[in-house]
Amino acid sequence: MALLPPIPLYRRLLRAHRHKLPKDMRLLGDEYVKSEFRAHRDVENPVHIIGFLTEWQMYAQQLEGDSWRGEHMDRSKIDKMSDQQLGQMYELMQTIRKQELEENDPEHQGSH
Repeated sequence: MALLPPIPLYRRLLRAHRHKLPKDMRLLGDEYVKSEFRAHRDVENPVHIIGFLTEWQMYAQQLEGDSWRGEHMDRSKIDKMSDQQLGQMYELMQTIRKQELEENDPEHQGSH
């Protein structure tokens, strides 16, 4: 798999979000992509750069092919995350659960 340079990959991710995700999930995903690319802008270690771009490219391929639905995260990837990344994942999980509750439980609708 040839790696895309950062800018085309970034655009590909935002385009995939636009075409594959509902609006509220797209906004959340876009913000996460933007913050991650911003945070890694000054990384100089080639190993980190390749790892970063590889993971995002695999995510784009999964999203474009709809194979991500119902997918579980690889435990080894979770073990490598920083405390900040784990916190972001937890916030994302809470947002998704809240949204699912509001969509599936009539008592929660309109209570936000």
